[in-house]
Amino acid sequence: MYAVKDGWTYLATVMDLYSKKIIGYVYETSMTADLVVKSLENVCLNVKATKGIILHSDLGTQYTSQKFQELVSKKEMIHSINRKGNPL
Repeated sequence: MYAVKDGWTYLATVMDLYSKKIIGYVYETSMTADLVVKSLENVCLNVKATKGIILHSDLGTQYTSQKFQELVSKKEMIHSINRKGNPL
């Protein structure tokens, strides 16, 4: 999050933990499910073979939303989510 004159802005990124490279991102003024969906869609532009990829996130409402879950299922990814109270 970055403070700007008109409020907060949000950056949603997806990192490849093997290469440590950012492979998808979106920057917007609201933190919604659309923000993380667009970020994951950008990943799919760079990574064609998404079947079986493990996508790890926290329990934020954006990542547990129906839109996000549908995209993860459509791309045949495995969604790994932290337990409540365990950020690692």
